[in-house]
Amino acid sequence: MEHTDKEYCLEVWGDFACFTRPELKVERVSYDVITPSAARAIFEAVLFKKYAMRWQVTKIEVLNPILWTSVRRNEVGATASAKSAGIYIEEKRQQKNTLLLKDVRYRIWAQLVYIPVSERPKAAFDKRPPGNDENPMKYYQMFERRASQGQCFTQPYLGTREFAASFRLVNPTVKVLPPPLSADQGGDRDLGFMLYDMDFSNPKDIQALFYRAVMKGGVIIVPPIDSKEVLR
Repeated sequence: MEHTDKEYCLEVWGDFACFTRPELKVERVSYDVITPSAARAIFEAVLFKKYAMRWQVTKIEVLNPILWTSVRRNEVGATASAKSAGIYIEEKRQQKNTLLLKDVRYRIWAQLVYIPVSERPKAAFDKRPPGNDENPMKYYQMFERRASQGQCFTQPYLGTREFAASFRLVNPTVKVLPPPLSADQGGDRDLGFMLYDMDFSNPKDIQALFYRAVMKGGVIIVPPIDSKEVLR
């Protein structure tokens, strides 16, 4: 069955956000704006069905001016494992400074990419075969219903889990929306190379993907994951 992947828009906001730069190891420093991977995770918090669909972020609109603040947080400098005897937090506690964003608000656009049954791996049918009602409209309606009612499987967050995100589904029939940042508000800037997402297709060789993020008039166009603009 031929179909066109449907595009949706969520407006998300929160008091604080931290989209950590991976190149800075000791102190946490946020990117200037939300990353495509963080935007994708917000959509997935509302609806995600493994093997049947995926989200492709297409555009990010920055609505509030980019403001910064810093906090000092207690973190644990070790990871527990099944082989360890546990972690004594007082011995592993570390205080780290975090440079984060405050009072953020974005409109993020993404396509719900439906994966036809014929293109799914065999692992998709191990536990439960697809039903007779398997079609893209099924997932479109599920997302629209859940997003319009504010339902989510997990609490969406802005970079780190302690910074919860509020969200609402933007009605596509509304033609007049609050404009994104203008050039006078700092809406035109080259954000440099930014983390795009992580490629988990090969568990033995997980790769970080990057792209050159440029904001014009408060709008960042996100290329497709298979685009030449995405660097491995």
